[in-house]
Amino acid sequence: MSLSTHVLDAARGRPAPGLAVRLDRHDGGWTQVAQAGTDDDGRIKDWGAEIGPGTWRLTFDTAGLSDFYPEVAVVFTITDAAQHHHVPLLLSPFAYSTYRGS
Repeated sequence: MSLSTHVLDAARGRPAPGLAVRLDRHDGGWTQVAQAGTDDDGRIKDWGAEIGPGTWRLTFDTAGLSDFYPEVAVVFTITDAAQHHHVPLLLSPFAYSTYRGS
């Protein structure tokens, strides 16, 4: 199973490089599994951790991109470990959106 993310700075119309992102798993409480920074294209492709079925959370440190949202947490559930899961974040100063990508 693989997990990736992509952060886009919608206000500037370009990727958000160097953004810190934490990956946590819910196992009765939240446990940090990995932390990484987005590359020059705003992506994280490899977490260096085993990711399987369960409830997960990506926490994006968005303080440098949004004065209103200092961090964004996206919680999602993985049921099929055979599939790739892509969780993009589109961020602007006063709004954000996310979806399950491919």
